[in-house]
Amino acid sequence: MKTRGRYSAAFQGEKGAFSHSAALKLLGEAVEPVACASFKNVFEALRDDRVTHAVIPIENTLHGSVLENYDHLMEFGFPIRGETRVRISHHLIAMAETHYKQIRQAFSHPVALNQCRRFFERNPRIEPTPFYDTAGSVKMLAEQHPAGAAAVASEEAAAIYGGKILKRNLEDNRQNYTRFFLLTKQKKSLGNATGAWKTSVAFRASNQPGALFKVMACFALRDLNLTKIESRPLPGKPWEYLFYVDFIGSSEDELVQRALQNLAETTQFFRVLGSYRPTP
Repeated sequence: MKTRGRYSAAFQGEKGAFSHSAALKLLGEAVEPVACASFKNVFEALRDDRVTHAVIPIENTLHGSVLENYDHLMEFGFPIRGETRVRISHHLIAMAETHYKQIRQAFSHPVALNQCRRFFERNPRIEPTPFYDTAGSVKMLAEQHPAGAAAVASEEAAAIYGGKILKRNLEDNRQNYTRFFLLTKQKKSLGNATGAWKTSVAFRASNQPGALFKVMACFALRDLNLTKIESRPLPGKPWEYLFYVDFIGSSEDELVQRALQNLAETTQFFRVLGSYRPTP
């Protein structure tokens, strides 16, 4: 693997993106960050052994699941080995020569701009302008110095690219968190993970009355706590769905093993996506 340090982590976006922050939480400050243009590129970097780990967002408290990454989890088959959550704080950032009264455009990822709608309603002179990445918008300011321009991104992005924060916490809702998965081919668990074990599975139930009820009974009868259930259309099979479930427990626990055996018998397709412990 092409890495100078102990760990290297691929993530979507530029250095200073929230995915970069998640990688630092999961793997430590010494991790070598590898920025990728797309989520698929992140998975491909791990597939090709260009990194030891991949960090992907899977769910946001305001915008829900990152559905594309559920599809990539099934396509590439890398096990989930860790999880963390990052508080999403959006700041208005400009270069040193730009003052707040001069700002006429604010660049950022469309999701970030959407999470700051009240700020733009209160400041109609500032046009929210979509860009491919939050941190990438600050990097663009540092390289191109467009007149009257700012970016909406993280405090880390401002520090990395030499920006100054003009306004803090633009987000409409402070309870804005994103959950990230850590993927790796390595089997060793993270040393800084302290939360209760969780397991993620994917399955396809038969298209008949009571099928999903029988699947859920595999967990309910063993008092296993489901923390999330998500459905995705099954490609090539209209109106059929693949279900993703997270629950508390490790695949090495006896009760969980019984539930998974029962699940395999009850469904038409079944896969364990990983057992992992969250990193605070």
